[in-house]
Amino acid sequence: MSQDKPHDERPDQMLSVAEQLSRRASVNDDGQLDLMASIGGWRGLVESVLPSAVFLVAFILVEDIWAAGIGATAIAVVFAIARLIQRQSPLQAFTGLAGVVLCVAVALFTGDAEDYFVPGFYTNAIYGAAMIISMIARWPLMGLIFGFLRSEGVAWRQQPRRRRSYQVATGFIVAMFVARLAVQLPLYFAGEFVALGTARLLMGIPLYAMALWLAWMVSRPTAKDQQAAEVEQSPSS
Repeated sequence: MSQDKPHDERPDQMLSVAEQLSRRASVNDDGQLDLMASIGGWRGLVESVLPSAVFLVAFILVEDIWAAGIGATAIAVVFAIARLIQRQSPLQAFTGLAGVVLCVAVALFTGDAEDYFVPGFYTNAIYGAAMIISMIARWPLMGLIFGFLRSEGVAWRQQPRRRRSYQVATGFIVAMFVARLAVQLPLYFAGEFVALGTARLLMGIPLYAMALWLAWMVSRPTAKDQQAAEVEQSPSS
C-alpha cells in the first residue's frame, strides 16, 4: 500500500469550501479568468475599498475615531441596504457590514485608530495558514478552486505536472498574505496610521487581483498536460 494514500483521500470539507469560492470567480468565453467578475465587479471593488478609505480620510481630517467610525459604518450600511432592496442574499449584504462594524468596534474599544486594521491581520494570517496547510496536505487550495473553474474537478491530482503547477499557484496567494503582514505589521507597531491605511488600500484588491492573475496564468494546462489527461482517461491506461 502506498504511503501517499492518506494524502489521496478527498477532504470533503475542503472541496466544499473550494467549490463555493469558485462560484465567486468567473471565466471569459476565451477561457481566461475574469478578474473584475472574480472580485465582484466595480461594485465589489467599491464596497471593499470605500469604507476603509472613508475611515482613513475622515480620521486624517478630524482626528476623531468616532467620526471616522460613523462615516465608515454609514457607507457599509448603505451598501447593505442597497443589496437588500435588490433582493440579494441577506448573508452577502451583511457580511461586508459586519466586517466594517468589527473593525470600527476594535478601534473604538482601544482608542487607537490603527486598531481599525487589526482584524485584517488575523484574516490574512488565517487564510495564509489555510493555504499553507492545503499545500502541505498536497491538496493546494487554488487547485481545487481553479479545478472547478476549468472543469478539471480533482483529476489534476493524477498528473504530477498539474499538481506542481497548482502548488506554485497557491504559493503566489500565500506570498500575497505574507507580503501584507510583512509590510503592514511594522507600520502598525510604529503607529504610522496614514502609511498603514494607505498600504492597506494598495495591498487590498489591487494586490489580490495581481496574485490571482499570476496564480491563474502559472497553472494553465499545457499541451503536455492535456496529452497526459487523455492518456489517463484512455481505457487502456
